[in-house]
Amino acid sequence: MTHSPQLPSFLFVCTGNICRSPLADLAMRREAEKRGLALDIDSAGTGDWHIGDLPDPRARETARRHGLNASILRARQVTKNDFDRFTHIIALDRSHLKALKRLKPAHSQAEIFLLLDEVEGRRGEDVVDPYFGSAEGFETTWHDVEAGCRALAHRLLDPLTPSK
Repeated sequence: MTHSPQLPSFLFVCTGNICRSPLADLAMRREAEKRGLALDIDSAGTGDWHIGDLPDPRARETARRHGLNASILRARQVTKNDFDRFTHIIALDRSHLKALKRLKPAHSQAEIFLLLDEVEGRRGEDVVDPYFGSAEGFETTWHDVEAGCRALAHRLLDPLTPSK
């Protein structure tokens, strides 16, 4: 009997879990759906300011323009259990990466990295936080998280995708 490898699971992390990480969560769900894969995908924040809140209205509107429903999501904070639940914990900027590495239990096998490290020519770059800017900044954020999730899906999901 052969042991099948664990399916990848993804947690996207930003500061309050109302702007960047919910958009990344939705972008990755779309990538998994395109490939016919049912995966554990979620998002969380490093802070606790918005626990239980819907994503920012501008994030919800951006998602809607791209055919996605952000109203299904609620903000939550990263927990120690996330390091066992998810195989991949993806930081949206370097401050989140630093916080996640600090929180990661010694026994955890979760891979932690920056989302834009997946995009050619963007290694080490942050997804810019649109919170204090205009609604247009959310569109820029969407394009960044979409590109990151597309590249991540190509690397990790394409080998798992059933052939048509």
